[in-house]
Amino acid sequence: MDLDSADSSPINEVLQTDAEVFRALKGGESKALGILYDRYASLVYRLALRILANPQEAEDLTQEIFLNLWRSGKYNPDRGSLSSFLTTMTRSRAIDKLRSRGTKLKFLQRWGQMMTAETPSPTPFEVASLSQRSQQVNSALAQLPSSQRQVLEMAYYDGLSQSEIAKKLDTPLGTIKTWSRQGLLNLRKNLKDFIE
Repeated sequence: MDLDSADSSPINEVLQTDAEVFRALKGGESKALGILYDRYASLVYRLALRILANPQEAEDLTQEIFLNLWRSGKYNPDRGSLSSFLTTMTRSRAIDKLRSRGTKLKFLQRWGQMMTAETPSPTPFEVASLSQRSQQVNSALAQLPSSQRQVLEMAYYDGLSQSEIAKKLDTPLGTIKTWSRQGLLNLRKNLKDFIE
């Protein structure tokens, strides 16, 4: 479809049902996604914000939900309304994000304990073990892409918040959050055998 002819598109926002607009979306009508977004973005955002209690995460999740709707096309109009489908998907993904937060927090707490685990008078075995742990963490950090490694180091070694890191690096906060999230996931993967 030519974008210049968008005004002459057969999609009529007011008269078409959600099912008809969704079928147009599956048929390649790019304007259909915008129509569905206009109809339901506030519903998705409000629910995501209520569950996550974080406006940036709620915005990210709202975009994720609509991109998923567009890419996967798993909605079946015969099984219920689009609003119910989007509500269920949003609730499920938001709860997954909350669980992920808890998992990351536990990982960071264990990592912090590993980094600060010292006894008043360590035995030679404990010194060697701590040195080995430190080498493994440094090696795992070195395997990360530089942007992810830099954000994690600034957060955990310099004690900076994500907002402060965004200002220092002159990078959007959403990008910093993404790098941090990806960095933690990659770090956990790199240290999987060591921390389990």
